[in-house]
Formats: sequence, structure tokens, C-alpha cells
Amino acid sequence: MSYDLMVFAPDAAPAKKRGPFLDWYDQQAEWEEGHGYDDAAVSTPALRAFYDELVQSFPAQQADDGPGTDYTIGQCVIYMTFEWERVDDAYEAVFRLAARHGLGFFDVSSDLAETWLPDAKGGLYIAHSD
Repeated sequence: MSYDLMVFAPDAAPAKKRGPFLDWYDQQAEWEEGHGYDDAAVSTPALRAFYDELVQSFPAQQADDGPGTDYTIGQCVIYMTFEWERVDDAYEAVFRLAARHGLGFFDVSSDLAETWLPDAKGGLYIAHSD
């Protein structure tokens, strides 16, 4: 089992309603953008900056079953899979860096699956949850 989180460019996602956001999320998770998903160069500048900071504390997994964080990087999303032993640290770091870089934050593994958006004050607010 893993713990999954996602950050995204807020202007790329439907923000106001849960249903359209989840439809957009499902579309993103099909990974059909026509590039590899292991290079942050395909992402927005804010997503690249987020990744560059996070990977220092949560190195990328080097093998499919090895230790580390699995990053799937799209043009407007970064999907991360963490080991359960690092859940608390991962959540805190991803949340903090998402706010710092003005990104949306989706707690994929949470029972509530909260979606957070930038509040224009350097923080995040809950846009919707189950």
C-alpha cells in the first residue's frame, strides 16, 4: 500500500465543483500526454520549482519496487506515491510546498479526498471534499 498525493496548476483544473474536478483528475490519471512522466521539464515553472524542492527530502524511487517516492509528472500535475512510514512528513512537506508555490493540493488517499487551492495570501483553503 502507498499514500498518494497530487499537486496541480490551479488554473488547469475546474476549481468550483467537486464533480468536474474529479472528472478532470480521472482524465489526468490516464497519463496520455505523449511524453515520459519522469521529467519535471514538461511541467509548469511552479510545478518544477515544487519538484526541485521536494525531491531533496523525498528522493525519487530508482526501481519499481525500491525505496523512495514515485513521481508521475505531467504538464499540469505531479502525482506522488509515498511509503506509509513517511505519511506525516510527506503530507506536511507537500502541503507546505504547494502553498509556497501557489499550487493546488489533492489528498488522493484521504477518506475525504480534500482539494485545496491557493488563497492568494501564501496559504491554501479547502475548495471541496467528499
